[in-house]
Amino acid sequence: MKKFNKYLIILLSLLGIGILSCEDGDNVIDQVVADTTRGAVLRTIDILENEVLFSTGSSSITGGGFAVIIEEQDLEDGALLSEVEVYLGFRDNTVDPGAQDFDIADNVLYETIPASAFTEGEFGLPRYEFAATANEIQTALGLSGSQIFGGDQFLIRFEVVLTDGRRFSFKDNSGTLTGSFFSSPFLYTANIVCSPSTPTAGTWTFTTTDSYGDGWNGGSLSVVLDGGTAIEITNTDPGGPYPTEVTQVYTLEVPTGTSTISIQYNPGDFDEEVTFTVVSANGNTVIDAGPNPATGVELLDYCPDNL
Repeated sequence: MKKFNKYLIILLSLLGIGILSCEDGDNVIDQVVADTTRGAVLRTIDILENEVLFSTGSSSITGGGFAVIIEEQDLEDGALLSEVEVYLGFRDNTVDPGAQDFDIADNVLYETIPASAFTEGEFGLPRYEFAATANEIQTALGLSGSQIFGGDQFLIRFEVVLTDGRRFSFKDNSGTLTGSFFSSPFLYTANIVCSPSTPTAGTWTFTTTDSYGDGWNGGSLSVVLDGGTAIEITNTDPGGPYPTEVTQVYTLEVPTGTSTISIQYNPGDFDEEVTFTVVSANGNTVIDAGPNPATGVELLDYCPDNL
């Protein structure tokens, strides 16, 4: 534990004075500690939520938010902590050419958390669970639904204030502090994603192709309606001759009243031979994928609201 604390002291010292050259030996380490300004870190313990759901149909946020458990550490194991300020911002990643950019710098003060609100964690250091709903963040930033779209991001930045008035935040970070152990980025993002849109009821068409002609070799499409049992669709081996491209077409009836549809590709042995398209009952081509289609992820883009 003493060895750990000694390394922590050095890392916290670097926050105040920048990068120092070092030499071997405890005497040199002690001298560095004695002569430097000491800092603080705000370690990420767990990110509980960082996704925001956005409905393109109503141009409104429908759920989600940001939540994280943080732990403050300074050279007196939290005794130097006065408060933590929370700032918000917005990153507009979906600006159309010639349109207004709605970026907001991460300096909109949202909340001040006093040291007294922190509780002692398992290592005797002060911890706090911060949470804000997506609607609360939107209101604090003064953004309308028309200024937000899937692909944009909310920014959440923490700033540690010590009892002597010194402050530490994202701009004070080094690669050491943002690494795997300390994991002290101070700045977080909540990604805005489009909520699943309602699929058009009727006949959906799945056109599957294997360029060699021996089927998808274990690959398949999983189609899930309203969170139910997956319906599997694949391209099967017709028996040759090889190599001969083989296309097989399947249809699926989506019942009236279906609220959501999800389509994912499960990998096979030769995905470089796999291509497919999916056409909704409204005639729109909603998926055109392959060769080597993405696996284990949602293939439908809900943002156009064209299902």
